[in-house]
Amino acid sequence: MNFKLDTAELFVPDGLPAVDALARTTHMAVGAHQDDLEIMAIDGILECFQQEDKWFTGVVVTNGSGSPRDDVYKDYTDEAMQVVRAREQKRASVVGEYAAQALLDYPSSAVKDGSNQDPVDDLVLLLEMARPAVVYTHNLADKHDTHVGVALKVIQAIRRLPEAERPQHLYGCEVWRDLDWMVDQDKVAFDCSAHENLQAALLGIFDSQICGGKRYDLATLGRRRANATYYASHDVDVATGMLFAMDLTSLIEDPARDVQAYVQGFMDRFAQEVVGRLARLR
Repeated sequence: MNFKLDTAELFVPDGLPAVDALARTTHMAVGAHQDDLEIMAIDGILECFQQEDKWFTGVVVTNGSGSPRDDVYKDYTDEAMQVVRAREQKRASVVGEYAAQALLDYPSSAVKDGSNQDPVDDLVLLLEMARPAVVYTHNLADKHDTHVGVALKVIQAIRRLPEAERPQHLYGCEVWRDLDWMVDQDKVAFDCSAHENLQAALLGIFDSQICGGKRYDLATLGRRRANATYYASHDVDVATGMLFAMDLTSLIEDPARDVQAYVQGFMDRFAQEVVGRLARLR
């Protein structure tokens, strides 16, 4: 793989040659950090798990340095933490039976730099080789700068592909801001009731983050359960876990479409719903 950074790598859990491993991909997720994929793209992981005709490929763009650390990791340097986090991500790809796991190893500063096209070039390469039908990334209303930077670079990369080679769907998913606020008609609701044991196992692999003082495992499973229960106020629950996403497909179908205006539309419809309800009921 001719990635921009010499330290980047492609890990294939079952040892297949890289080209063949990527070619079988049907679902791909591109996240900023190690563990983001398992939080935001569980729909793709579950969709492909134990399926011979569906395969999930994960892409982590940054090197994971600068994360909080405590317990056995409290004295680890940034360099040591990068090694630990990469190892954890590879373990997750084995447990989740991913087709492949790319670790692009960029610092966060490269992702937050809108003029830096190196991560985009790497994503174009992966997309060309994998040709996924479905891509998951961060939602554009996320409150983490690096997450939004990754989502924007994913959109740029897909827009550079010939129209016939673009994914059929692009979804922006929940991590550092949930999407419960979106009006129901705008939400994509993924049922993630299945394999709760696998979901817990995948999240629990990232011990360096959990011991670092962030219970992402409990919070993520709790959010999925809360989403399922609070999804509809007058209906019985139809799932035990749900993940919400923002449908970004139209941004890759029409490369001229303005990203900021598109996200503003979601916020405007939310505001209209709230104001309209108050006006109707007061």
